[in-house]
Amino acid sequence: MQRRQILTLIAAACGPSTRAASARDVAVLTRVDTELGAFVIAVDPRVAPLTVANYLAYVDHGDLDQGSVYRVVTPANQGPETKYRIEVVQWGMDLPDDAQPPRPPVAHETTQQTGLRHRDGTVSMARNGPGTATGEFFICIGDQPELDYGGHRNPDGQGFAAFGQVVEGMDVVRALYARGGDDQYLQPAIVVRTVRRV
Repeated sequence: MQRRQILTLIAAACGPSTRAASARDVAVLTRVDTELGAFVIAVDPRVAPLTVANYLAYVDHGDLDQGSVYRVVTPANQGPETKYRIEVVQWGMDLPDDAQPPRPPVAHETTQQTGLRHRDGTVSMARNGPGTATGEFFICIGDQPELDYGGHRNPDGQGFAAFGQVVEGMDVVRALYARGGDDQYLQPAIVVRTVRRV
């Protein structure tokens, strides 16, 4: 896919407030190379400046190299008590719970602030409480409005911080999603070899 076509897709994914011309000026593309193939994520620093800066810091320092795709959430592997079901592929550093990430947590930029939405191929920050996100990310499979600000997936109602869009290689993301099973956590996880700016 040519760069101009990719940038047009960015503008469409970001919603009506982002025009193709402005996206062309500021879009940053990163390539995520996994064992199953590669996909390209586009981010716009003007739309979600704090979250994009956090992501690019992880990319530029090589922190995501040798990370993994380690969690796949499907309708089938969410328990019967789960009222608001989602479909996502989670990836990143996959640090143990007691490990210190290499960078401080990023302030939470809600979809109400950015105007982004959790649509098919949207890239967003995994988190616990607001302002705790670091180097763990997820990609939406299909539209996931319950992950937006005011959605019910997270009890605090703040949603998750969407910040990018898969603009190439969504077939690879769907192949990763197809690895989901009865357990949300993949055994073994799928290696993310490198993440680089394009």
